[in-house]
Amino acid sequence: MQIGIPTEVVADEKRVAATPETVKKLIGAGHRVVIERGAGTHSAYVDTAYEQVGAVIVDNAYPNSDIILKVRAPFGDEIKAIAAGTIVVAMFDPFRNTELDDFAKQGISAFSLELLPRTLSRAQNMDVLSSQANLSGYKSVLLAATEYQGLFPMLMTAAGTVKPARVVIMGVGVAGLQAIATAKRLGAVVEATDLRPTAKDQVESLGGKWLDVPMSPEEQQRADDALKNGYGWMPGEQYIKDQSVIVDKAVSNADIVITTALLPGRNAPRLIHAATIAKMKAGSVILDMAVETGGNVEGSAVNETVVTENGVKILGVPNIPSTVAKEASALYSRNVFNFVSTLFDENQKVKINLDDEIQKALLVAHDGQLLLKRG
Repeated sequence: MQIGIPTEVVADEKRVAATPETVKKLIGAGHRVVIERGAGTHSAYVDTAYEQVGAVIVDNAYPNSDIILKVRAPFGDEIKAIAAGTIVVAMFDPFRNTELDDFAKQGISAFSLELLPRTLSRAQNMDVLSSQANLSGYKSVLLAATEYQGLFPMLMTAAGTVKPARVVIMGVGVAGLQAIATAKRLGAVVEATDLRPTAKDQVESLGGKWLDVPMSPEEQQRADDALKNGYGWMPGEQYIKDQSVIVDKAVSNADIVITTALLPGRNAPRLIHAATIAKMKAGSVILDMAVETGGNVEGSAVNETVVTENGVKILGVPNIPSTVAKEASALYSRNVFNFVSTLFDENQKVKINLDDEIQKALLVAHDGQLLLKRG
C-alpha cells in the first residue's frame, strides 16, 4: 500500500503524523511511504532523515496514496484532493467538525483518533489524547513560569528568603497530573482540585495537596456506588457549591493557576469567574488550556495574554503540544502506527473490520455514509 504524509496546513500546527522511526517500520512491513516536502521540518524531522529510511519525498502526498496519515483532519480543498476509497487517519475533532459529510460524500473512510475507547487495554498504545495531554501538562507549567515574575522554589539567601510559588491545578486528568508533577519538580507548593474525589490519591502521590471538600454521607455513598459500578459520579448541587467556595479561596491566594478541564463535543466548563480573578494578587498568572473550546477562565482569549485591571495575566495558549513539536510528533506517530497496524491483514493489505471494537469506534465515515452519531 502507498501511505502518504501531507504537510499540516492548520495555522501554527508544527507536528507531523509520521517520523523517520515509524516510517521505517511501515516500509519494513512492505509499504511505500511518500512524505510531502517539508512536512516534518517544523518538528525537526528534515526530508533527508525520511529519505535515509526509504521514504520518497514528493510535492503532493495525496495522489495515489491508499492511506493518508495526518495530525489535523484535512479540510476544504484538501478533502477534494483525496480519492474515493482512500483511508484517512487523523484527529478530526468529530463533534465540532462541520465537514464530516464531505468525507462521506467523497467516499473516504475516515478514522477519528479522538474516539478511541480508552478503557480497552489493547488501545492504550494508540491513545493520542493521553500522549498529547501529557505533554500539554508539562509545557503549560513552563509557559506559566516564563510569564510569572517570581520563582518556583523557596530560596534561602543572604538578602532574605524567597517564598515558593503557590500553584493551583484545576482538573486532574492526564494533563493535570503531569502539571502537578512538573510544578513540584520546580519547587512550587501545589494544590489541585477535580470533581472526582477519587483523584485525591493521585494528587497526593505526586506531592500535591488535595483541595478537600467535605461530603455528606449521602453524597459519599453516591460517589462510592458510581466507582463500584464503573460510571462517572455526578456531584450534587450542594457539593458543587461547597467546592466552589474552597476553590475560590485557593485560586485567590495562588501565584499560578492552570486549568485543564475539557468536555468531548461540548464547550469547556467555566471554572474561574471574573469575581475570583479580581481577588488575585497583581502578577499572578492563569493559563487556560481549554481556551480553544470556549475556555475554563472568564476573559481568556485564543493566542492572547490578557492583563486584568488588577494585574493578573490570563494566558490563552492553544495547541500546546505543538510547542514541543518534536516529542509530540514522536509520541503521536507511534500512536498512529499502532492503530494503522490493525488495518492490515497478514499480507499487509487493508482490511477494515467493523467487528473490531477499536476500528468501529473510530470510523466516522465509510462507504459513502456518515457513521458518527452526534446526538
